[in-house]
Amino acid sequence: MSEAVPMVELGQSALVELKERLRRLRTEQRLSMAALERRTGLGHTTVSQALNGPRHPSEATLVALARSLAVDPSPLLELRRQALPASPVVTETHDVAGTSADRTFEERYRRYVVERHGQLSIVGLDLSGPERACWPLDAAYLSLELSAFSSVGASTGLAGPGEVAEVQVKRAEQALAGLRRTLVRGLAGSGKTTLLQWLAVSVARHELPQELAHLSGCLPFVLPLRTLMRRGQKLPAPQELLGAVGCPLDAVQPPGWADRVLASGKGLLLVDGLDEVPQERRAHTRAWLREVLAAYPQVGLMATTRPSAVPEGWLADYSFSELTVHPMSARDVAAFVARWHAAAASSASTDQERAHLAGLEEALKDTVRAQRALSQLATTPLLCALMCALHRDRRGHLPQGRMELYEAALSVLLVRRDRERDIDAPEGIVVTEHESIQLLQRLAYWLIRNGQTEMDYETALALVDDALPAMPQVSDQGDAAAVLAHLLGRSGLLRMPTADSVDFVHRTFQDYLGAKAAVESHDLPLLVRHAHDDQWEDVLRMAVGHARPRERASLLRRLLARGSRSPRHRTRLHLLATACLEVATELDPVVREEVQSHTAALLPPRSPEEAQELATVGPVILDLLPGPVGIEDDEAEAVIRTAGLIGGDAAMTVMKKFRACAQDQVKWELQFAWGRFDAADYAREILGHISEPRLVTVTSAEQLDALKSLKTPPHVIIRGDLPSDLVTASIDPRKVEWLAFHNNSTLRSLGFIRPYTGLRDLTLLECHEEIDISALADSGVSGLHLLRCDLVGVEGLERLTGLERLSLDTALSGHDLDALPVRADLAELYLGPTACAALALHGITRWPRLTSLSIGGPVAGLAEAATLPNLEYLFLQGDSGISIGADFPIAPQVRFLFLGNYTGQDDLELFRSKFPRIQTLTIGCSGSHRTVDISQFRGIPDLAIRILGATEVLGAEHFPTGSVTRTPRPRS
Repeated sequence: MSEAVPMVELGQSALVELKERLRRLRTEQRLSMAALERRTGLGHTTVSQALNGPRHPSEATLVALARSLAVDPSPLLELRRQALPASPVVTETHDVAGTSADRTFEERYRRYVVERHGQLSIVGLDLSGPERACWPLDAAYLSLELSAFSSVGASTGLAGPGEVAEVQVKRAEQALAGLRRTLVRGLAGSGKTTLLQWLAVSVARHELPQELAHLSGCLPFVLPLRTLMRRGQKLPAPQELLGAVGCPLDAVQPPGWADRVLASGKGLLLVDGLDEVPQERRAHTRAWLREVLAAYPQVGLMATTRPSAVPEGWLADYSFSELTVHPMSARDVAAFVARWHAAAASSASTDQERAHLAGLEEALKDTVRAQRALSQLATTPLLCALMCALHRDRRGHLPQGRMELYEAALSVLLVRRDRERDIDAPEGIVVTEHESIQLLQRLAYWLIRNGQTEMDYETALALVDDALPAMPQVSDQGDAAAVLAHLLGRSGLLRMPTADSVDFVHRTFQDYLGAKAAVESHDLPLLVRHAHDDQWEDVLRMAVGHARPRERASLLRRLLARGSRSPRHRTRLHLLATACLEVATELDPVVREEVQSHTAALLPPRSPEEAQELATVGPVILDLLPGPVGIEDDEAEAVIRTAGLIGGDAAMTVMKKFRACAQDQVKWELQFAWGRFDAADYAREILGHISEPRLVTVTSAEQLDALKSLKTPPHVIIRGDLPSDLVTASIDPRKVEWLAFHNNSTLRSLGFIRPYTGLRDLTLLECHEEIDISALADSGVSGLHLLRCDLVGVEGLERLTGLERLSLDTALSGHDLDALPVRADLAELYLGPTACAALALHGITRWPRLTSLSIGGPVAGLAEAATLPNLEYLFLQGDSGISIGADFPIAPQVRFLFLGNYTGQDDLELFRSKFPRIQTLTIGCSGSHRTVDISQFRGIPDLAIRILGATEVLGAEHFPTGSVTRTPRPRS
């Protein structure tokens, strides 16, 4: 008795602290009792008792209070646990031999639970070998995301007036922290049963995560209700629990053992599948749960159900917290695929098979990422596992079997999964797979035709009711309400997001079934009429898959014809027709050729402009982008740019194909696109595989963090307000040769540059703070580029005596280059448009070593630059071109001449005479003038000419084959 007093005092202290904390939180939030009641949706007595009364508040009450008070419920739930009465203590008169027998049996029972529930399987899937249907739980289990029941606010008034109840999404172990009574809702195949298996095995092994420490020492009882229901009308008593689920240890359990476990609080009942209980017996099941909890108030209990099987708050009177399983994210899918294949590899017998599985894993990740319909489908463990298994069973040919995948998934969800789990009509309705599809496609097609993603319950009921007269074998079993309840409860495809609405769980199934209905209704003109709408894109593609050969040919020809009549939608419609060929398993070769000929001029893209145009078509273009094999370098660049502009997982799969390319421009395009994708994924999947990376552009802290795992490239561009210390911590300062800061308003000192021993060039672009560039005097920087940095003074240039390369595009106080405070002997100079507007080149001969000069706009004194003895590279560019006069001296030393923004006003004959020994000439077109006549340059030996952006080039016949190149290349 003396030992029990401290425990009682401890529990009372915890209860007092819990109530004081609740009152303090209410005061901090400045909430009246009435406001708190309104926010929580709880009654006055319940809230008053929770804050001031002598009783222990329920878990559900605490969760509701915590949410309304904007705090984590876990500490409050832990205080509640401490405040509860201690578990019954075994008295000294208890049979010592019985206690020893209990311990021995419990260890044996724990081993049984681990063996019995330590495997995952797919029910209802045909595979070539039975061994492929099971995988170790340890390797394949993925922690699900759970949330507080999302519709509580709408249905029970949990949120205050005008408010929306907040939904907190957490991983399973975090969401379940501190909870002992939980109802988990989830769609068919969402992983509810697997969650119970994992919890049972983790408890049995004593290997719970820290968040679930409150379940340590428990003994799990996995109770599938579909199994218990086979016993007849009576659900099992405690001593019957093991026998009811077929546990072989039932006959050897010590007398009274189950009662002692449950009474002591060690029992954890894992009740699976409330939805699998016949509807007329669900009230009986609820009563059974009530009796168990009344007899054993300390027992832990988790139950699972599909969302529509039992109403919200069905177990609220017994202090149950409700959680909902969330769809898998793209990252979850990738992790699941990896674990599934790792689990499969654990049972592989040869290294060759393990290597094959590794290849299948990578290929499937790319396929799911590339095909939006598959990524939308793979949102539950069941469907994701189905993809993995079919992909393996068909040796990696899932991309060619998209329609087959939907068909297989429907078969599993609609019929086979329930049949092979011996679930016999819990809703009192038996519907064949074909009948279910007929009803579901009617609902799907209504949603598609009306441009909606959900419908009123009454509309769904009316649609089912309209169909029943033609389906007597279904209507004989029940009315429209009963049939719709069956579809909601058992199909795995429908749900009720609110109390009065119905929608499809997966949009891809809605499109698949709706497309089937459209073809069966001969609504091909309707499909073509909506083909420009991206919401109808997958409907049309799958309609091509459902159609018979003649219908398929008609549909594609109608699509081409509409595209030809509609300039606004022509590109999209013709490309969509080409994308439809993927599912056109049987098609007249003439029609196939017609479709392909309409897109021959569009694919592959060959320039940034063409890439931009294709990207506006949207993700449908991603399925059609070719490469890297069989395309030219400029096409590869444009393909990558197109995918990069679209972005997303499907686009990253396109990029991934090019990561091994050695061509520099391809690498540049891949590296520039990083900001449009998930930082860590792109670094791991793309950047980490580029050989000898040259440049990377960083725009976020996430990218900086991911950069730590990559080989530091020689060129790094930092965009935005990223602190220099974070930059230094993420890259190797010994490896960077060129560092650029763009649009950085936090940069004030360049002293951090000193450890960058390999740095040769530093660029500051639009950094609008005062920065002292003289700090570079002690560094190894030999190239400085100040571009549109208004507050960065050029006075510090005087101390940079080691400068060799200088770029200026900022307003300068002087009028001549003589005024620049530069003492270094420059070899390269760039003057941007802003500098050229207020500056003349007089005094440029002070740098006789100058080999490269770039002029970004019209500037006085250009003739003086022509006298520089070592000038080899001359870049002339301006918004309206750059002209030279007749008095411009001849410059035979210039070997490389770039004329940007050519408008047709420049006298190319004059350029020919002033630069008689050029070896490379580049002319870039701008504006509407896209015709270039290069006849004037004939006769210059070994001259290579490159034309950018021209639609017509005259005079190319005067030059040797291959000496004139155009970007983009003209299509033949």
